[in-house]
Amino acid sequence: MPAKKKANAKPLTGTALIKETVRRIRLARSFWDAHRNGHCRGEREKALVLYESLTELEREKVPQELRVWLRYRSEKYFGPDRTPPGGSH
Repeated sequence: MPAKKKANAKPLTGTALIKETVRRIRLARSFWDAHRNGHCRGEREKALVLYESLTELEREKVPQELRVWLRYRSEKYFGPDRTPPGGSH
C-alpha cells in the first residue's frame, strides 16, 4: 500500500524545491539506465513540472548535466511526436 500524503503539506519553495527537482531528475535517470521506461516517464513528468515552476535563478542551481538530460530525454524520447505508451501488442 503506498504511503499517504500529509494533509498539511505545504508547497515546496526555494532550496527545498530545487532539491526535490534534482532528486526527481536523478531518479528518472536511474530508471532510464535500468530500462524501466514507464517509471522513467512518470518521474520525468513530475520533475518537469517542478523544473518549470523554478525561476531562472533557481534553474541555474540545478546541475547542468541534469538540465541537459531532462531536455534531451523530453524532446527526443517523450516528445509529442512520439508514440504514447500502452499501444496494442
